[in-house]
Amino acid sequence: MAVYTQVPAEALDAFLSRYDVGTLVSAKGIAEGVENSNYLVETTQDRFILTLYEKRVAEADLPYFLALKTHLADRGLAVPRPIRDREGVALQTLRGRPACLIEFLPGISLTEPTPAHCRSAGDALGRMHVALRDFEMVRPNSLNLAGWQRLADACGARADEVSPGLADTIAEELAFLESGWPVDLPHSTIHADLFPDNVLVRGSKVTGLIDFYFACTDIRAYDLAVMHTSWAFSADGATHFAERAAALDAGYAMSHGLSDDEQAAMTILCRGACLRFLLTRTYDWLNTPADALVTRKDPLAYRRRLDHYRAL
Repeated sequence: MAVYTQVPAEALDAFLSRYDVGTLVSAKGIAEGVENSNYLVETTQDRFILTLYEKRVAEADLPYFLALKTHLADRGLAVPRPIRDREGVALQTLRGRPACLIEFLPGISLTEPTPAHCRSAGDALGRMHVALRDFEMVRPNSLNLAGWQRLADACGARADEVSPGLADTIAEELAFLESGWPVDLPHSTIHADLFPDNVLVRGSKVTGLIDFYFACTDIRAYDLAVMHTSWAFSADGATHFAERAAALDAGYAMSHGLSDDEQAAMTILCRGACLRFLLTRTYDWLNTPADALVTRKDPLAYRRRLDHYRAL
């Protein structure tokens, strides 16, 4: 369920009248996602995504996210462009929520990527990093080491309600990462959440990179590490697919590539990515009511991934 704010047809019709996009034909709520309310909107001219930003996305960050997507779209990347109204304004208000009309991109999101998908996605990430070399806006990563510690403190001993011994695992991993996190690696703007369901494909070709609402300024190679932890494992985290991991690296090398220092740090970066998602999933598991409309994601799928990298 990802429609928290209902938009009547009359309100949507009035909203669209600000734009040169034709008149409303249909609108349908989109069930995927958990952060915002999303609608697929069809007009007499084209199809669009209407996003209403809910409380989990800070309104002060929205100009950064929209500028980032515009920057990438201007450089020819398959990123959904925010649509500006006749006065040149992209960020609007609708039904009491910040809102934006966004370009619709074709393609489907993946559940089981193949090595060919991984190669294409790695190449797309590399091309994105190239395009971001002259993006000057900065947004600190709230889910960095200090953020992980705050989440660990918030979960505390209750983490063992998810699985016995999980609180100790989290504490041990935090101590390890704090002692060796590679802060001197190159930093840039990163997506920070490029899971398979945030990449659109047709066949093996990437047609869209979406959901930039965790984007921030951090270690550039960490972006690839996040992809390794999400693309190169089975959904339950129990099986690692080495051929997918190799394809991600090969694709990234086609357009950007890693330095020797970045390559040497990849295992610890992957461990950090595993802990990040283990912590956010554990926090949500403990704090989301069992009967909530949002489906809780299994934290242990990331504990298993973490175990893989710790064994290396």
